[in-house]
Amino acid sequence: MLYSFLISLVDQFSGLNVFRYLTFRTGLSVMTSMMIVFLIGGRFIKFFQSHKITGPIREDGPISHLIKKSGTPTMGGVLILFGIIPSTLLWADLSNSYIWVLLFVATSFGLLGCVDDYLKIKRKNSRGMSSFMKLFWQVILSLIAVLILIEFGDSDHLKNLYFPFFKNLVLYLGIFFIPFSIFIIVGSSNAVNLTDGLDGLATVPVILVATSFTLICYVVGNIVFSGYLQIPYIANVGESSVFCGAIVGSCLGFLWYNAPPAKIFMGDTGSLSLGGSLGAVSIIAKHEIVLAIIGGLFVLETVSVIIQVISFKLTGKRVFMMAPIHHHFEKKGWAESTVVIRFWIISIILALIGLATLKLR
Repeated sequence: MLYSFLISLVDQFSGLNVFRYLTFRTGLSVMTSMMIVFLIGGRFIKFFQSHKITGPIREDGPISHLIKKSGTPTMGGVLILFGIIPSTLLWADLSNSYIWVLLFVATSFGLLGCVDDYLKIKRKNSRGMSSFMKLFWQVILSLIAVLILIEFGDSDHLKNLYFPFFKNLVLYLGIFFIPFSIFIIVGSSNAVNLTDGLDGLATVPVILVATSFTLICYVVGNIVFSGYLQIPYIANVGESSVFCGAIVGSCLGFLWYNAPPAKIFMGDTGSLSLGGSLGAVSIIAKHEIVLAIIGGLFVLETVSVIIQVISFKLTGKRVFMMAPIHHHFEKKGWAESTVVIRFWIISIILALIGLATLKLR
C-alpha cells in the first residue's frame, strides 16, 4: 500500500528508491508492528479487563496457575494481528500472491482461534470448540491456502520437498503436496497452541522461528545468495520476509505484556494464527523440514502430548506427570520462570542448528 505509493514517486524523489530494498522494508515492518502493539497494548489490556474478557484456567493444571493466573485477559492474539496485518499491508508489495496467502492464513486462523476463545469465555471452561470442529476448520482453511498457492505459486518448486544438509536430495510430492502442506499448516498451528501454556513460553520461540524465516525467505528469493548457498531460488519469495518481520515485531511488542508475570495471554487467537502462518511460510520458502528443526520445541511439546495419550490408552499409565511437557517439569518442582527460560535456551540452540542447514550441505 504505502510501498506502492512511495515507489510511484521515485522519479520525482530519488531518495525514495531506498524503499525498493527488501531489507529496508523488512526492518520497517518489524518496527511498525512492534510500535503498534507496544502503543495500544496497555489500553487493549485495560479494555479486556473492564469487559472481563479473561480466559478460564485448566482445572487439571498446576494449582499455582489457578491462583496466580485467574482473571488474566486472553485473546491477546487480536493485539498481535493488529500489528502484523497493517505492517504487512503498508510495507509489502501487494502484487505478490505469497503475501495474500500468508495474510489469509494469519487472519482466518486468527478468527478460528477467536471463536474458540470466545466459547471458552462464554462457557467459563477451558474446552471451547470441540477438537473435531477445530481440526475440521483448520483443514478447510489450509486447503484453501494450498489451492491458492498451487494456482499462483512457482510450480517449478512448489511440489518439491527439499532435505537440509543435502545439495541434491529432492522428493517430488506430486498430488501428495496437498495433504502434506495441510499437515504442515495444521500441525504447526496446533503445535504452537500446545506450547502456549506458560507466560512468554510460546512468544519467544515464535520470534526465533519468524526471525530465522525472515532470513531464509530473503536468501531463497535472492538469486545471488541462493546460488552461493546452493539452495533453490524461488522468485518473489523474498517478499515474505516483510510478513515474517511483522510477526517478529508484533511478538516483540506483545512480549512486553506477556513476559512473566503475563498481563495478557495470546489465547488460541494468537497461537493458531502464528503457528499456521509459520507453517505456510515454510511451505512457500520450501523449508518445511527446517521448520521442524528451528521449531523443535513446538515439535517436542506436541510429541509429548501424543506419547501421553497413546500410553494412557494402551496401558492406562502416563509417561509424563502432565502433558504438554512444560507442565511435567512444573509438577517436578521447577519454577515457571525456570521452565520458560530453559525452553527459550533450547529454542535458541535449535534456531542456530536450523540456520546452519543453509550452509552445511
